[in-house]
Amino acid sequence: MIPLTLAEIAAAVRGTVCDGDPEITVTGPLRYETAKVEPGGMFAAFAGARRDGHEFAARVVADGAAAVLASRPVGVPAVVVGDVRDACQRLAAELVTRLPGVHRIGVTGSSGKTSTKDLLGQVLGRLGPTVAPPGNRNNELGVPETVLLTTAETRFLVAELGARHVGDIAALMPIVRPHTGVVLGVGTAHLGEFGSREAIARAKAELVEALPADGLAVLNADDPVVAAMAGRTAARVVTFGRHSTARIRAERVMLDGAARARFVLRTPAGSAEVSLRLHGEHFVTAALAAAAVALDHTHDVWLVADALSAATPRSEGRMRLSERPDGVTVLDDAYNANPESMVAGLRALVAVAAGRRRTVAVLGQMNELGEGSATAHAEVGRAAVRLGVDVVVAVGNRDAAGYGGVYAPDRETAAAVLRGLIEPGDVVLVKASHGLGLSAVAEALIDADQIARSAPPSTGTEMPVR
Repeated sequence: MIPLTLAEIAAAVRGTVCDGDPEITVTGPLRYETAKVEPGGMFAAFAGARRDGHEFAARVVADGAAAVLASRPVGVPAVVVGDVRDACQRLAAELVTRLPGVHRIGVTGSSGKTSTKDLLGQVLGRLGPTVAPPGNRNNELGVPETVLLTTAETRFLVAELGARHVGDIAALMPIVRPHTGVVLGVGTAHLGEFGSREAIARAKAELVEALPADGLAVLNADDPVVAAMAGRTAARVVTFGRHSTARIRAERVMLDGAARARFVLRTPAGSAEVSLRLHGEHFVTAALAAAAVALDHTHDVWLVADALSAATPRSEGRMRLSERPDGVTVLDDAYNANPESMVAGLRALVAVAAGRRRTVAVLGQMNELGEGSATAHAEVGRAAVRLGVDVVVAVGNRDAAGYGGVYAPDRETAAAVLRGLIEPGDVVLVKASHGLGLSAVAEALIDADQIARSAPPSTGTEMPVR
């Protein structure tokens, strides 16, 4: 965050300076978690159902924070406001107006947002200082926190934009004011909240509708619903994908023995080969989206391809591959799940095993699917059968366990089942919605005290994909 006095912050958020000099300057970012507050930064105190952040105000300031953003006086320098969440958003919006030279990119879609944001952070980082923090802080709290990491040195800001209702992304637009909007796909994530796929499409389109006429809409040509959003924006449109009409596309996609994709990146600026370090064919889409954005700022396709090839996972629980001493391979993709990403994970599992090793899919419940939940879970189970997965362990939802699969009602039971089930040489995928907590199961399988957390060397075997 650029340095701001408490008086300036109070004016921006419509608050009052209490218990401190209005000329105190905040030089670090605003944070919601006490452990992340930096010296000279600011702590946003929320009164939650279980913990009240105001109780930690004095300690945070004693540890070096400059001040607190609070809803009541706390006895240390603070800007007091009526609504802390609203104030965080106002402060982020103010920062954006003070840094007009920062190029702001918004990323949305039913799946793949975090991976695309992480790739963008690493590719754009080759071109200048970039803000694209790990994790998926993509809501009305996380987006302002991301924006407030921007400084006067920042050239690019990448904001992940999530939604559970029509209007959620539109509400974030005054905070980010993106120049570039990336739409990855329209699937069925949060279908229970939206009510229909059409509503999901309307929500994702709010990003491109908010772009200025001199902005850029980056749309997935492989998703007809997304491609049609070209008619809903005044901005320039660049498409990406494998479709022959895509301006930025992947050709000759191959997977190695660890399900890492290699492809030719074809662009109007030339072509170059990309060899991803990320496990799973679905990362090709994220890589193409990142390339489309980057190539709006450079014509050096080789630099973009090299950055993509060097990129590593930045956020936890997203297709991290670990190899145990006994030959068991664990694919930890337990952070989030929806029907589309579940199938992508199953494809990666099968690709890593390559028909030579037994496959075990630990599939946790997918949340927020509404009335179609049972059908969606059953379809994931059927997909596992079609793809030839050897063993399915369904956790928290019995519907995915069909066709002879094993059902475990919770993660503790699942861990016990797996202890008696896993054999040396197995390839295991762990995937679920975050609320189920299956990341703990993945960690137990990996056994961090013994395992090198890196992908096994490629067998040299490659297989073409569609």
